[in-house]
Amino acid sequence: MNASFKLGIVGGAGWLGGAIADAALSADVMRPEDLALSYRSEKPDRLPGAFWTDDNQALADRSDIIMLSVRPQDWPSLKLDAKGKLVISVMAGIRIAEIGERHGTRRVVRTLPNAAAEVGKSYTPWIASSDATGEDRAIVRAIFDACGVEDEVATERDIDYLTGLTGSGPAFPALLAEAMMRDAVAFGLSPEVARRAVNTVLTGTGRLLELNNASPADTVAAFLGYRGTTAAAIETMREAGFDEAVAKGLAAAFLKSIAMGKA
Repeated sequence: MNASFKLGIVGGAGWLGGAIADAALSADVMRPEDLALSYRSEKPDRLPGAFWTDDNQALADRSDIIMLSVRPQDWPSLKLDAKGKLVISVMAGIRIAEIGERHGTRRVVRTLPNAAAEVGKSYTPWIASSDATGEDRAIVRAIFDACGVEDEVATERDIDYLTGLTGSGPAFPALLAEAMMRDAVAFGLSPEVARRAVNTVLTGTGRLLELNNASPADTVAAFLGYRGTTAAAIETMREAGFDEAVAKGLAAAFLKSIAMGKA
């Protein structure tokens, strides 16, 4: 980015806020002296050159852009006047209109990064209010491109759905890995061998999909076409309700995201 801006991250001492700050600095999206972060109890000893404060309003007053990186359940108690500035939320469930009304601005962007932001591999969907400017959108893209991959989506309903699908980060692959590892240990493999085998399968899969930009459906179809051991396993898993279980889980996550916004 060529534009210079001052970013304040409310909750910057937390894991996600800190990961986003690290990514933005590493990608030269901004300079340390243009970054302010708030903490609740103890000032962190990291991100040298950045401004740390326990006063969220002081952070907002010195920033052009304010990022809200707090838990949704803690947000109702957050007192902060954004004075018409751009506010970027990384909170699940909280609606654009509510954020704008509470913080005194019509320039709001709602996003949902995931845990892989820590390693620059997050998928971040986002949507902007109608008053957000083209420059606002460019800044959002720059910040979250630094964290991985970003997409502007059409509706807040899309964000609610993706909260479950991509906001989960490593949780769903880890769930599959745990089931595979349990079966391997039950078969008789040592836990160490089972862990290395399963983790290597998952990390290798991620790298192959990224390298080849492959369609998961095409990958599954290719293995089904071989009619070998993997095809036998896939067909049996599907007959046991694998696809239906995933769909029910994502539906539950979608409903939970909506409920969090109403709480």
